[in-house]
Amino acid sequence: MPQIPENIHELTVGQLSARSGAAVSALHFYESKGLISSRRTTGNQRRYSRDALRRVAFVRAAQRVGIPLATIREALAELPEERTPTREDWAKLSQAWRSELDERIRQLNRLRDHLTDCIGCGCLSLDSCVLSNPDDAFGQERAGSRLLVERRR
Repeated sequence: MPQIPENIHELTVGQLSARSGAAVSALHFYESKGLISSRRTTGNQRRYSRDALRRVAFVRAAQRVGIPLATIREALAELPEERTPTREDWAKLSQAWRSELDERIRQLNRLRDHLTDCIGCGCLSLDSCVLSNPDDAFGQERAGSRLLVERRR
């Protein structure tokens, strides 16, 4: 990982990419979503403050555990004066996100456990089709393939 001298307080997008491991296109995307910010030089080049490294690391860590970018942006916006997230910030936010992740894990476990019950036929009226038709909701309306009936209309 390339080192950046301490006397350099702003990074080019290439330097930020090399240090953070995020692609330049990802950094531009993060900036468009309000996750990081830059200033423009007189030559219209982006310059990022050194704290953008920590913000990018924060974003990428949150993404790895499945937190949506909109939720990450909201969390970063709540920091005083848009400062760099600290270890304490991460601990507080990760605790808040834990219940959301636990629910996702429960849903994925339920899907995995019922995967063998689904035959994937598309009829959507089988009593036992817990993936496509929980509680045979479509069978209450009509028999046969719901998709075929709707396409004929």
